[in-house]
Amino acid sequence: MVPGQDGRVTSTEKIRTEQVATETGEARVHWYPARRPRLVLAASHGAGGGIEARDLRALAAALPEHGVSVALVEQPWRVAGKKVAPAPRTLDTGWRGVWPALAAPGLPVVAGGRSAGARVACRTAAGLGAAGVLALSFPLHPPGRPEKSRAPELLGAGLPTLVVQGGNDPFGRPAEFPAGDHELVEIPYGDHGFALPKRAELGEPEAMRLLTDAVTRWALSLLPG
Repeated sequence: MVPGQDGRVTSTEKIRTEQVATETGEARVHWYPARRPRLVLAASHGAGGGIEARDLRALAAALPEHGVSVALVEQPWRVAGKKVAPAPRTLDTGWRGVWPALAAPGLPVVAGGRSAGARVACRTAAGLGAAGVLALSFPLHPPGRPEKSRAPELLGAGLPTLVVQGGNDPFGRPAEFPAGDHELVEIPYGDHGFALPKRAELGEPEAMRLLTDAVTRWALSLLPG
């Protein structure tokens, strides 16, 4: 079963869960395979939530029909039931430990994640041989602390990078992002979790469609020919 873009669950084929041993504990990969895959999008969650995030659910529902298999990764600390994420170095170690399983299908792999997971992807993708980086709700700075910029992580990714950011994200609104080689797509009115206020001129299904369309277009542009 796979959650749809509107949060409902619909049926699909061959979804499987894989346990992966890493130096920091067991990780869990939820595979949503394309029928004729050309690319893998691997995405992990943030420090305050899991793979049930609305954007990750939407990607898992939408991308396989476009030839992109989606692998949603639960980091070892989350699998172990811990409430607080470990230090960045430990997060990076866990992600690197999962990578061989993500690359096992022999396809190009995009390293992605939301919030803290986006930071992990930016820090590690080039060294892992990723095809690109997808940064969902990149936490450019702590709320109200723009001087604590994490822009060097994003700008140092060294690979084709797509940032998808909510227009009202307190961790960094789109206008705050520095110029760079990355592409940035705004989800109007969205907060850090892409939730929308009642005054928004679009609903959640439209917002998630905007997100998945942008990610699909960008991901497929990474493929040769």
